[in-house]
Amino acid sequence: MILAHIVIAVAAYFLGSIPTGYLLVRIFRRQDIRSMGSGNIGATNVLRFGGKGLGAATFLLDVLKGSAAVWLGTVLWNNMPTAVSSAPHPDQATFQALTALCCVLGHMFPVWLGFRGGKGVATGFGVFLVAAPWAALAAIGVFGIVLAISRYVSLASIIAAASFPVFAWFLDPPEAGTGERSLFFIAVQAAVPLLIIIKHHTNIRRLFNGTEARFGAKTPA
Repeated sequence: MILAHIVIAVAAYFLGSIPTGYLLVRIFRRQDIRSMGSGNIGATNVLRFGGKGLGAATFLLDVLKGSAAVWLGTVLWNNMPTAVSSAPHPDQATFQALTALCCVLGHMFPVWLGFRGGKGVATGFGVFLVAAPWAALAAIGVFGIVLAISRYVSLASIIAAASFPVFAWFLDPPEAGTGERSLFFIAVQAAVPLLIIIKHHTNIRRLFNGTEARFGAKTPA
């Protein structure tokens, strides 16, 4: 049982580690997105230096790989027999949290690119779109509002990430049948946004310095 959990967690990491932005720019532009703009492989940098189509595709695929990791993990969890081992069988929320965390870590630290990946906004949205859908939708709503007002993608990402744990607490119901919340799931709901904010440390510095690029400007993000 424990081995099965490890295998699924590792699979979630490798699914998350697929560098979609890097691959799309390599295939369609024959360029290395890491040498352009901020050097980030995420949708914003791809949008600025690879074009709107590739930027949108990067965002969509990053969301999809996050959702797929948690969905597939949940399917496997639901079909995993508890009788094959005396090891504890974790509740579904805990298992979803494990796959969500591993997938986001894979995106942020992909083995294929020397552990230098994206900032996790789209993939984080994707994993929680399955694991905590109402909170994820509320947070992406905050992202849209802040972006429309400020035109800073980084600021919108940071505020949306910070708001997610609050939305998750009020909008994500306790585990069905127990009336209790998975402590590990709560921890992951806080850890993933914190990781996203930390990955924006250079953007935070530029925001304070007044040198951060606004959305639509073809300058480093």
